[in-house]
Amino acid sequence: MRDVLVTGGAGYIGSHACKALAHAGYRPVTLDNLVGGHREAVKWGPLEVADVTDAAAIASIAERYDFGAVLHFAAHLAVGESVADPGKYYRNNVGGTLALLSVMAKRKIPHLVFSSTAAVYGIPDKMPIEEDAPLAPINPYGWSKMVSEQAIADHAAAHGMTFAALRYFNACGADPEGETGEAHDPETHLVPLALDAVAGGPPLTLFGEDYPTADGTCIRDYVHVSDLAAAHVAALRYLESGGESQRLNLGTGEGLSVRQILQSVERVIGRAVPHHVGPRRPGDPPELVAAAGHARELLGWEPAMSDCDTIVETAWRWHQR
Repeated sequence: MRDVLVTGGAGYIGSHACKALAHAGYRPVTLDNLVGGHREAVKWGPLEVADVTDAAAIASIAERYDFGAVLHFAAHLAVGESVADPGKYYRNNVGGTLALLSVMAKRKIPHLVFSSTAAVYGIPDKMPIEEDAPLAPINPYGWSKMVSEQAIADHAAAHGMTFAALRYFNACGADPEGETGEAHDPETHLVPLALDAVAGGPPLTLFGEDYPTADGTCIRDYVHVSDLAAAHVAALRYLESGGESQRLNLGTGEGLSVRQILQSVERVIGRAVPHHVGPRRPGDPPELVAAAGHARELLGWEPAMSDCDTIVETAWRWHQR
């Protein structure tokens, strides 16, 4: 059984990836400081409590395992917070990536799958977004991921590593078997906020309904978190089989509006979503949809659970717990 270091493996996407790795015959070793992650989400391999910016701690952990690869999820991810406190994002997201890369180079760990984001594109001028679209982030979170991508590419060239930078669009849903799910604090994502409103929490704020879209609300490319986890395993296998380094979009290639998500919640649960309309958020583009053909072609990856109702059904089962 091959050991894989999973930074941020106690978090939302990381925990789903650990389950997928274990089912694929790997042993995921989670590195997490448990600030945003959850100890109870680490179920498929050992947990090492450490900070991703601590190169000495990472090196000590690497001495006790035989890592053949790293999946790197550990990062701060709230766009608004990144604008208010950019230093926090550069220190953690870029600093953590640099600490990790230094250990990988010394230990000659050959492969890295990096959790990147569509935020590296900023506000693109055409849809769907291809991987060769200009990179023009509009917030420090996006910049921290873009700089990390470049640092990874430079280290890979210098030290003979290969990498896959996976640029997610909107991660959502929960493990269909209910073993892990989304639990951010504070929560900022649409689906859990809508479910919370249905369950008696605060009404959902719908940020703008005057966009140049069919129903006036923003359109995004929603991808089930279990599909994202499967893509990470596929990317790891691709690199292990000799594949070249890649930057790949992970999306369905189809957009859903905010109103369509609310309609899905109403279909699945049978209750309307209490909500009110607020002003647009600065920097929210009307539409973000991935051109996702390269991931399908190179990795053989096909989203299997990313239809809207499946996303809502799995998230609702998790939310009810």
